[in-house]
Amino acid sequence: MNRTRNNNATIDNVLESAGLPPAALRDAARHLDEVDRPRMRRWWNYYRNPTTPLPPGTAQTGAERPYRQAQEWGLPARITGFAAGNASVSAERAGGIARKEVVVENDIGWRVDAMVDHLFGRELFIDSAAADPSRRAALSALLRAILHANGGIALLQQAAVLGMVHGFVDVVVKLDDAAANAMRGEFPGEHGAWQQILAPADESAAQGAQERGTGLAYGASGDALYASRDELNPGTGPGTHPDGRLIERLARLIRFEIVHPSHALPLPASADKPDAYARIWESAAPTAADEPAAPQRWWHRALPPADAAITRTRELELLTATRFLRASAGTVLAHGEHSLGELPVVHIQNLAMPFEYAGRSDVEALVPLQDELNTRLSDRAYRITMQSFKMFLGKGVDNFLSMPVGPGRMWATDNQDAEIKEFGGDERCPSEELHIAEIREAMDKTSGVPPVAAGLIRDRVGQLSSAAALRVTLQSLLAKTERKRATYGRGIAEMLRLALAWLDVAGLLPTTSTERAATLTWPSPLPENAMERLREAEIKARLGVPIEQVRREIGY
Repeated sequence: MNRTRNNNATIDNVLESAGLPPAALRDAARHLDEVDRPRMRRWWNYYRNPTTPLPPGTAQTGAERPYRQAQEWGLPARITGFAAGNASVSAERAGGIARKEVVVENDIGWRVDAMVDHLFGRELFIDSAAADPSRRAALSALLRAILHANGGIALLQQAAVLGMVHGFVDVVVKLDDAAANAMRGEFPGEHGAWQQILAPADESAAQGAQERGTGLAYGASGDALYASRDELNPGTGPGTHPDGRLIERLARLIRFEIVHPSHALPLPASADKPDAYARIWESAAPTAADEPAAPQRWWHRALPPADAAITRTRELELLTATRFLRASAGTVLAHGEHSLGELPVVHIQNLAMPFEYAGRSDVEALVPLQDELNTRLSDRAYRITMQSFKMFLGKGVDNFLSMPVGPGRMWATDNQDAEIKEFGGDERCPSEELHIAEIREAMDKTSGVPPVAAGLIRDRVGQLSSAAALRVTLQSLLAKTERKRATYGRGIAEMLRLALAWLDVAGLLPTTSTERAATLTWPSPLPENAMERLREAEIKARLGVPIEQVRREIGY
């Protein structure tokens, strides 16, 4: 990668080099600010449902708690006391309407979390598709090390949460060119680091290793050079490969950066495979009124002054197949060319949608149902509050208000027309309960996540085995998980392919296009009986299934 700093370069020049009109970025940024970001922010608030404390001294009624929740945005004014569509703590109250009992049950949050748990609840098994066994073993260890260096399964879980809420997630694959240049000087030549990773092994040492049953091939110096596939366990990180230090250094050259969907700007905006890609976000920086006379210590520079004004600056990062640019507040900070020859961005749709850049969000369809559920739960809470205690109406009884009600208490009067009526108390409302149950069923069908995924079992599942019963009960969730494995799995393989492509163009690890392909083995999303899995593995091995594949399937 060649970096240059030239203030004469402009954003328009970079766009024109990709064959895009300069107005495309401005139009796309305007649509992102006015349409996409407010919608994405609403979906995220429905997923997280953050709580905002009311400021001190806020006028409260008997039914008001000292906080507001994000999902109150969709409740009617007769419940919240505020205009519908306004969940701000500074919002003015609706005239003449008191705040009622507000009940928010976040059914969206636990459903999204359950889908993430089933998709990325366990480690993936990643292998290279290289034909040569020794290169396949080393590349497999490197691919796992790259993912491990960037967060491993936690990175995938974060990407899945963003994708399921917003409908898509993008990952930018970058190379630390400064560290790559320094490392390239250590491994000159045509083969780069391969010379050390795949050095020829001494036959006698290898024979001794086989006799010891270690599965490793050793060189003349006694150092392990490469491992068999049995030793390349994806759950142990880069140290699995005997030359783990070198592989770890290569892995740390690659950086996976998750792009928040509200910052993503593909160009053209509607293209599934854009010609250019921009990230637009705002950064906050304190600006002091006067510069200090004395030199500041590092903690003074890190912490803004008390009287500092916070200014927000728009940042831009623009990528094409051959160039990159970084700008702040309209000023170009850095730009240059990169030698990858393709856009280093991986686009992952949550659920595949034809002719659209964004996939389908799991939250969008649940928002109206969540609002209806919260409305009915709030109505029921208010009804219970008003009817949870009994009241008495006394007619013709002297001093009725001053006479306490209690067991064994008797009232006497000479008025023959006196009467005491009892009213109130909680009364059963079958239509209300049925309506709430139907809303929950509608959310189950829309999301594909039944309550049993969260551990709630209402009915018996029959006389089936545990795994079979769960498959029947979670059929919709398992089907949706398989669909997401197709989209997210393709994205993971593309991320790893671009990582190897960066190492190839940097001259550190030459690979062919077929060697950059990766195969993923997904674990079962269901809890299974260990003995049943082992018996199944024995049968597969007797049928001729490769032992390496059998071991991966059962988690070894």
